[in-house]
Amino acid sequence: MTNSVAVAGVGLHPFGRFDRTVTQMGVSAVRAALEDAGNPSFQSVFCATVYSGVAAGHKVLGALGLTGTPIVNVEAGCASGGAALMLATNAVRSGQCDTALVLGIEKMPRGIIRSSFFEPWREQSGLAATPAYFALRAMRLMRDSGITKEDLAQIVVKNRAEGVNNEIAMYRTATTVEAVLESRLVCEPLHLHMLCSPNEGAAAIVVQRSDLARRDAPKIASAQLRSHLPGSILGEATPLSGVADENIPAASTIAAHAAFEEAGYGPDDLDLIECQDTDAAREILAYEELGLCARGDSAQLVRNGDTARGGRWPVNLSGGLLSKGEPLGASALAQIIELSNQIDGRAGIRQIENAQIGLAHTVGRGANAAVVIITK
Repeated sequence: MTNSVAVAGVGLHPFGRFDRTVTQMGVSAVRAALEDAGNPSFQSVFCATVYSGVAAGHKVLGALGLTGTPIVNVEAGCASGGAALMLATNAVRSGQCDTALVLGIEKMPRGIIRSSFFEPWREQSGLAATPAYFALRAMRLMRDSGITKEDLAQIVVKNRAEGVNNEIAMYRTATTVEAVLESRLVCEPLHLHMLCSPNEGAAAIVVQRSDLARRDAPKIASAQLRSHLPGSILGEATPLSGVADENIPAASTIAAHAAFEEAGYGPDDLDLIECQDTDAAREILAYEELGLCARGDSAQLVRNGDTARGGRWPVNLSGGLLSKGEPLGASALAQIIELSNQIDGRAGIRQIENAQIGLAHTVGRGANAAVVIITK
């Protein structure tokens, strides 16, 4: 028999830059999540992080005096939190444990993210997961989908407006299309304010068998991680080294199909979405990859307000990475916490009416994509 799995408790440390160690931030988030869940005992721990070093999860649990259980450290780039949640969900669903703790921690280096995933020559040429590559991807989206620089700026305006009301966000001021386009040009067509900021933070979730959690706790309908298929020159995993084949599905599309199939839902059933907005174009591309619209039709979603508050699919009510910044290990879990709080009616001033089904999406270094569906 497969167990139903619930989000029993959540905890967040603010995102930004702090005079605290990554372990201290993790301790703060874990304490909050355990308290929110009623301080249950747990049998497994999964820690998502990229830059925190060896046995990062062990350090957090050691500081709390809560070691002794299996502690698994998980790395999947920006999708690390989604990968860790998938492992925890599967452990509870299969009966390996009744309660699992998932945490994501990160203290990012300043400046452009460096990654050993890419060959040195790619990084030196700007053809790794850098603003130069993001700009190439944005230009392709503009050509194929009719996106304009104003559309890109509008995504920033939308997300920053939501970030104003998110107490954990790094940037909490609204902006305008004009201000975004007047910010420094980094690499055409992307301006500085169209790019998220690597930063620091932590998030934690207690995953529990539904019959042990409170009756109305949000449920995890599906948690999926998928890797890229080789060959596409446009894929983030291998930029500019492949063929221009539009028939190779993105890892995000593969993960979304798997999640929808397992959960028994489709894009039309979603009430809200938290998706990867490493840059403004990345969010718009996700609309197509997740099946909110056909390929090439994403511009209309932006211009019609379909993904804004009050639209068909409110996207990034948390403010997204463009407001919160991105501590890699914690970012996916923060998305899931936003969905859980919305479904639970605990989102405060950001709350929307009748939130029943939400989807979280992250892309990790292009080679991984995580999609998680949370339900009432």
